[in-house]
Amino acid sequence: MILLLHTFLLTWFVDLIQAKLFSRCELAHVLKDNGMDGFENYSLADWICMAFYESGFDTEAVDRHGDGTNDYGIFHINSGWWCEEEGSSKASENLCSVSCSDLLDPEIGSAITCVKTIVNASQGMSAWDGWTKHCQNEDLSIWVKGCKI
Repeated sequence: MILLLHTFLLTWFVDLIQAKLFSRCELAHVLKDNGMDGFENYSLADWICMAFYESGFDTEAVDRHGDGTNDYGIFHINSGWWCEEEGSSKASENLCSVSCSDLLDPEIGSAITCVKTIVNASQGMSAWDGWTKHCQNEDLSIWVKGCKI
């Protein structure tokens, strides 16, 4: 019984280490360091607002859709177009040339590279419902307030 408890706790701890829940300001700094401030004329506040409404800043967020596709990671990138699901029978365009599991990495470099592709290849940030419903045409200054960027 003790061995089972230790195994459970070790597994839980490893999963906890892999997950990353960003703070608003921490994400602002990472995005700025990766050239997202002003990318395609979108502010850091746009990206932070979108990430909050898509995933709650959770790098391991996954949302399953009725059409068999899934949204992955902090930016909720869809498997139908942008990433390849390992072992899935549903074909993907994989326009970001990335595995969907890579988009769950707490080091969000692959996700940032992919969102740059999405914004360039689609209709900008309107590709994300969270952004169009909650962020577009809004005063977003609160998303970076106090972040010292």
